[in-house]
Amino acid sequence: MVQLLSSVSQSMGKSDMKILIADDHTIVREGLKTILNKMGKNSTIEEAEDGNIAFEKIENNEYDLIILDISMPELSGLDILKKLKDRNKKVKVLMLSLHPQEQYAIRALNLGASGYINKSSIYEELEVAIKKIIGGGKYISPELSEKVVFEDKDYLNKLPHEKLSEREFQIMCMFAEGISIKDISEKLFISDKTVSTHRMHILEKMDMKNNSELIHYAINNNLIE
Repeated sequence: MVQLLSSVSQSMGKSDMKILIADDHTIVREGLKTILNKMGKNSTIEEAEDGNIAFEKIENNEYDLIILDISMPELSGLDILKKLKDRNKKVKVLMLSLHPQEQYAIRALNLGASGYINKSSIYEELEVAIKKIIGGGKYISPELSEKVVFEDKDYLNKLPHEKLSEREFQIMCMFAEGISIKDISEKLFISDKTVSTHRMHILEKMDMKNNSELIHYAINNNLIE
């Protein structure tokens, strides 16, 4: 582990790596920095404590690797991925989450992430994930790989929230967190009417009647913290 980042850097023709850690929990950032510093002495590590700061840094800098929490204030990790995809900005992003991989991993990968790790598995999987991503590959856990490869092809479409578009999924999670229509419209820069229309489509697609059912569903499926 101690030589991983330096050996990866050499394979890229570089003696140094520039890494961004974006997570709203100081203890997580410090833990990741400790692990990364043990993995290579020549890494420049920057931090961001919310989504807006992270996106601004990514827009204005070039990073060899971005370690991005999926749930952050202001912009979520998925919001950032969507913005980067819309701008066609190519970056190597390793997503972190407390949620089970099957809930978010494929959605994140479809938005351009290079890998996805559950926070409970950081110490076991971080080294392998970074090595694979820096080498140009993608990383998901062996368990999820088996589900995708060997289970029914419609595995990831079995749950109702998988029927939602990216925007609908984002708004569904916001409703499930108790955020009002007015606050959602302000956060997403869309009208109250547009939010209400999305809500109607979300309830229809998920065969639900109200926000209370959305909240129970999101909690039961680990979609909100």
